Amino acid sequence: MDRRSRAKQFMPFDALKGFREAVSEKERIIVPKRDLSEEQKKVLDWKLRQIQKEDIITVEYFQNREYVQVTGMVTRIDDAGRTLEIVNTRIAFVDISDLKCDMFQE
Repeated sequence: MDRRSRAKQFMPFDALKGFREAVSEKERIIVPKRDLSEEQKKVLDWKLRQIQKEDIITVEYFQNREYVQVTGMVTRIDDAGRTLEIVNTRIAFVDISDLKCDMFQE
C-alpha cells in the first residue's frame, strides 16, 4: 500500500454529519430572559440617556437564549427604532440588561 492510501485510513471520519454541532448546541446552557424591576428599568433608562455616540461602553444583552456581553464604541443610538449600535452589533433596548461605562459612578 502506498503512503497516500495508507494515510487516508487514519483521517478523521464523521459518520453523522452535523452530529458534533448538534451535541455542542445541546450542551449550551439555555437561560430564561430576566425580568427587570421598575428600579432597574429606571437606572437602565437613565444610563441609556447618558451615553453618546463614540462612547466606549460594555452592554450585557439577551440574544439566542443566552446573555452576551459586548464592549466597544457606540456608533448609533436610534431612539425612534429603540436600538443601540456598538460597532456593527445592533441591540434592541428591550434586550439590554445592563450597561457599564466609566462615566457611570456606581
